[in-house]
Amino acid sequence: MGKKTNERPNVVFIMADDQGPWAAGCYGNEEIRTPNIDRLAGEGLLFENFFCTSPVCSPARASILTGKLPSQHGVHDWIREGNMPPNAAEYLEGMRCYTDILDERGWQCGLSGKWHLGNSMSPQAGFSHWFCHRKGAGSYIDQPMVRNGTLQQTEGYLTDVITDEALRFLDEKRESPFYLGVHYTAPHSPWTGHPEAIVASYEGCRFASCPQEERHPWAGPLTRLSYGNREHLKGYFAAVTAMDAAIGRILDKLERLGLQERTLVIFTSDNGFSCGQHGFWGKGNGTFPINMYENSVKVPMLVRHPGVIPAGRRTDALMSQYDIFPTLLEHLGLAEIGNYNGPGRSHCDVWQGKGGKEREDVVVYDEYGPVRMIRTRQWKYVHRHPFGVHELYDLKRDPGEKQNRIEDQSCRAVVGELRARLSRWFERYVNTA
Repeated sequence: MGKKTNERPNVVFIMADDQGPWAAGCYGNEEIRTPNIDRLAGEGLLFENFFCTSPVCSPARASILTGKLPSQHGVHDWIREGNMPPNAAEYLEGMRCYTDILDERGWQCGLSGKWHLGNSMSPQAGFSHWFCHRKGAGSYIDQPMVRNGTLQQTEGYLTDVITDEALRFLDEKRESPFYLGVHYTAPHSPWTGHPEAIVASYEGCRFASCPQEERHPWAGPLTRLSYGNREHLKGYFAAVTAMDAAIGRILDKLERLGLQERTLVIFTSDNGFSCGQHGFWGKGNGTFPINMYENSVKVPMLVRHPGVIPAGRRTDALMSQYDIFPTLLEHLGLAEIGNYNGPGRSHCDVWQGKGGKEREDVVVYDEYGPVRMIRTRQWKYVHRHPFGVHELYDLKRDPGEKQNRIEDQSCRAVVGELRARLSRWFERYVNTA
C-alpha cells in the first residue's frame, strides 16, 4: 500500500537493552548475525555517532521519552524499588512525554516489553495498551507480565512473548495512526535461557569483536563473573540474534498489513555495553568510578520511513537521546515542537536527508555518580566531581581511549575550553530545584 499524503505516520519504536553498536552486522561486526537489523540499515538511515544520555537503563529511557536530562526528570539510576505494589511509584509523574502528546493528537499508543520507570501495574505516559515487564530484567523463560493492570503468568521465551504481543497490537490498531513501543530485555543479562540452537550456532565463534582485554583496575563484580566466559559470550550473541529474528517478524508483519510505507521504524538501545572490551563487562556502572567509554555511551540508531527518509545512508552527525523528543515530533508534523525548551534539538533535516547544521558536541550526563562528559568530534572530556579522576581522550588519534591526556601540558588549553563549555551547558539546562 502506498503512502497517502493525508495520512499521519505510524511509529514502531524498537529498543534493545544493553546493546552497543558493535553488536550488529551493519556496524561492522562480521561475527554476530543480525540480518533484520541490517535490513533496517539498508532501507533507512544509520547513525554512527548516537549517544545515550546516561549509560544506565532507567535514566536513559526517561530522557528518551521526556527530552530532558536526569537532573530535570529526576531519574538518576536504574530503578530498584517502586516497580510493583505495595511501594509502586510513577517516576515520570508530572512529566510530559512525547507519547502524551501523541495520545492527545490521536495516536493509539501501545507498549510491549520493558518499562522500568516505576509502577509497572499502571499504564502511563499516554499509553492505552500496556503489556510490560514487572521489573527491568530477569529470566527469559516463563516471565510474569503486566497486562493493563493485571499481573499474568506467560509461557515461553520472553523475546518471543514481547513480539507476539506487538504483533497482536498491529493487527488490532492498523486502521488508526499508532505508536508502538517494543522494548526488549535482550541482550541484558542473564545470558542463559536463550534458544539452544542459536546458542550452539556460536560454538565455533572466535569472538574477536569483543576481546577480553587486560582487566580494568576499576572493573566491577560482573567482570569477575564473566571475564573470558565463552558461555556468556555465546549467550549475549544468541540474545541479540534471537531478538533480531523477532524484529524480522515485526517488519514482515508491517509489510503484510500494507503498513510499511506509512510507518516510521526506529531501532536503538537504552545504553551501550562492554563484553570484555576495555577489560570489563557492563555499561557505565560496570566500573567504579563510573565510566564514560564509547562502548558505554554509544548506542545503535537506525530510522526507516520509506519515501520520507532516503534509504541506504549513513551519517556521522552527533545525536543524543534527548534529541529524539523534538526530532520525532517534527518528523510527524506536530506543532508542539515549538514548545520544547529542553537540551535537545531536532535532527529532522538529517533524518530526511535535507542537510542542515549538525551538533558540535554531545553531553552525556550520569548523576548517580558525579560524572559529566562532553564529547566533540575530536575530543572527549570526562569530569568527576569533586576530585576526579578526570579524563581527556583525543578520539581522532586514539579511538580506543587508551591514553588519558589529562596531564599532558600540551592539552591544557583543550581541557580548559571543554571544562568551561561543560560548565556553561549544565548551568543552562540543569534544574537544581
